[in-house]
Amino acid sequence: MDGLILAGDVGGTKTQLGLFKHSAGTIEIVRDHRYATADFASLEAVCADFLGAGAAVNAACLGVPGPIIDGNAHATNVPWQLSSASLSRALNGVPVRLLNDLTAIAYGMVHLKPAEFAVLHPAENPPVHGNIAVVAAGTGLGESALVWEGDRYYAVASEGGHSDFAPHGAEQIELLRFLTGEFGHVSYERVLSGPGLWNIYRFIRRESGAEEPAWLSDEITKGDHAAAVSEAAIAGRDPVCVHALTMFCDIYGSEAANLALKVLALGGVYLGGGIAPKILPMLMGGAFVKGFLAKGRLNEILKRIEVRVSLNPAAGLLGAAHVAAAML
Repeated sequence: MDGLILAGDVGGTKTQLGLFKHSAGTIEIVRDHRYATADFASLEAVCADFLGAGAAVNAACLGVPGPIIDGNAHATNVPWQLSSASLSRALNGVPVRLLNDLTAIAYGMVHLKPAEFAVLHPAENPPVHGNIAVVAAGTGLGESALVWEGDRYYAVASEGGHSDFAPHGAEQIELLRFLTGEFGHVSYERVLSGPGLWNIYRFIRRESGAEEPAWLSDEITKGDHAAAVSEAAIAGRDPVCVHALTMFCDIYGSEAANLALKVLALGGVYLGGGIAPKILPMLMGGAFVKGFLAKGRLNEILKRIEVRVSLNPAAGLLGAAHVAAAML
């Protein structure tokens, strides 16, 4: 069936909505817009703003943070009440599906072009098809997997970003102790996210005993703490920032390998989210691959797994659109 599709990628910082036209088995974007999530009181309100008065769609699918249970999202970083039934009523009763945001991103990954990826670790003799692991650090840490079944991929939702952080090496063990004193339970999201990079930086700044430069303090106070740290690290302006982002990349590689082993992701590991493209020079500097290939006896398996960074920030939107098209 042909028709108009509303697709969305909802996050703690931004919400991106897109209107797509489905015709003869193909999907074509009509328009899209990115909103600041905090500017709206509900998902229904932001959708109404995007569609405008009198606009009608035939189906909708939105990726949202947190687990989806009986059509209701239990979002971890978004203050809205998220319900497929409520959104369907707001859209005149059309079919609506809420997906975990990483599920949507995972579906989007298989529709991206090769030029929309940067390769961090090329594969050695990869299979034609295989399971895929998707890890995305941003406001939080999302994880998902794509399982190959016969002729297509099926996404598996996960809340693996909230599993226990497993440090390796003396310094990371001290990082865990530092964060345990503040949070009690320390998940991977506490270190692999925007706030997580800030946590790592605070720990290393304390351990180093080095005074924070005035110019860096000024950048930090302007707004995004993690962005200030990562930008200073990439520019090589402050050794503590370089150290913090290097550790971040090492841990990112280690957790990507953890998920790859859990789902036997011979089809590859894809990094999504907003952070990876912004720190690509550091990810390609060696620390990520070092962390990825630090699994002892299983390193030979990991050498066969390609790791790619998605350079397309609309992967989640595209994945949601394809799921909605199947609902028509």
